[in-house]
Amino acid sequence: MTPIALAIHGGCGVMAKLGLSEEEWQAARADLAASLRAGWAVLVKGGSALDAVEAAVVVMEDSPHFNAGYGAALNENAEHELDASMMDGSNLDAGGVCAATRIRNPVKAARAVMEKSSAVLLTGAAADCFAERNGLDIVAPDYFTTERRQKALAAMKAHAKAGTFAAASESEKHGTVGAVALDGSGHLAAATSTGGYNNKPVGRVGDSPIVGAGTYARDGVCAVSGTGQGEYFIRLVVGHEIASRVAYLGETLEAAANRVIREDLKSYGIGAGAVAVDAKGNVTAPYNTDGMFRGWVTSDGRLHVASHGEVFFVETLEDGAQ
Repeated sequence: MTPIALAIHGGCGVMAKLGLSEEEWQAARADLAASLRAGWAVLVKGGSALDAVEAAVVVMEDSPHFNAGYGAALNENAEHELDASMMDGSNLDAGGVCAATRIRNPVKAARAVMEKSSAVLLTGAAADCFAERNGLDIVAPDYFTTERRQKALAAMKAHAKAGTFAAASESEKHGTVGAVALDGSGHLAAATSTGGYNNKPVGRVGDSPIVGAGTYARDGVCAVSGTGQGEYFIRLVVGHEIASRVAYLGETLEAAANRVIREDLKSYGIGAGAVAVDAKGNVTAPYNTDGMFRGWVTSDGRLHVASHGEVFFVETLEDGAQ
């Protein structure tokens, strides 16, 4: 019997509990649950881990509650530059886009790059054109803009002017979405998508589209999607680091992810989080901030979501036993 498993995150930059109404928290958790249902529906029908993580991330890209796709962060010129990547653990194939401005669902473009081009990463206008040529939905840049992100940009500009960037909340700074999955054939996959951080320099690229940093998957080991200050995820090659600790040191997935997120990254004083699944279907979701939007479905179909310390059991989906 091969287990299946799915985990997602919606960013570690969640707001303080009083920053949103209870109705808004419920809406965000509902979209997390919808993301998990979409991915799980693929897996229980015998679908691939790649299809599952894409389906899960698309739901979050279409939600205004997360910093990816619709509702993405704005750069210093009040423009959107979107990043995403996907990795196939069965053969280490990967694809990504960065600084895209018109692709409704960047994660779909990342997969298209992986499967329909000889490149691993396409950037800017070239990424937009590639997506359009391959039949993906193209939108006007203002499609992605929400009032919440405009307010966050104004707050970050005020912090920059006052020299108080360090005092900014995690929700004002950044956010990311991602998914990891293990399918019934034993294959692993990971996908990550983001708008970057609010008031970021024009042209800045973080870890989300970088294979080995924000996204990594290797069959027999684990799949990882990260969230946090991308510059440090790149420097520490976080996704690959977690996988290497599992593969070469024999650490459990939980021990490896906790070490990297709660010790290595925490030592730099940055907010960080990740979701990961290993080849046995074990799931972990460590973070070092006040909270992280996250959720998972275990092989018995039990769906859970969370934003802060409390974990909510939502429902039992179709059993994942193969």
